[in-house]
Amino acid sequence: MNIGELSRKTGLATSRIRFYEKIGLLKTVRRKANGYRSYPPEAVMVLNMITTGQQAGFSLDELRLLLPADLSQWDHHHLLTTLQQKVRDLENIERKIAENKARLLAVLHEIEAKPDDMDCAANAERVMTQFGWHLLPHRETDQDNS
Repeated sequence: MNIGELSRKTGLATSRIRFYEKIGLLKTVRRKANGYRSYPPEAVMVLNMITTGQQAGFSLDELRLLLPADLSQWDHHHLLTTLQQKVRDLENIERKIAENKARLLAVLHEIEAKPDDMDCAANAERVMTQFGWHLLPHRETDQDNS
């Protein structure tokens, strides 16, 4: 099939397909006598695997190491350990996101709990002090002026 047909079947731009070929991810391309690219049916599968891998968080370099030159020659152990490591990486990212969300919700709760008689700047100082943040300059008091 030609690159236009491959583009339609995968939803990828022809420039992206050429890029994957250039960096060595798509190795199934052949050149016809007239110089046009010709792709076998398995090129659709390879491009779908690349797209799926990127969506799962794999870099192009990781995918280059993971995908065999010949799709019938998978290294079972390498594939399993790489996928297991990516799952652990994603779990760590999820944990960090959950921690950041919990921290942000705690700050939000404290900001929303502003006493009615307190101005916004004083509330910000109260919240930041409560969380151990000392970003605001120290307010001058009568003692500071003496």
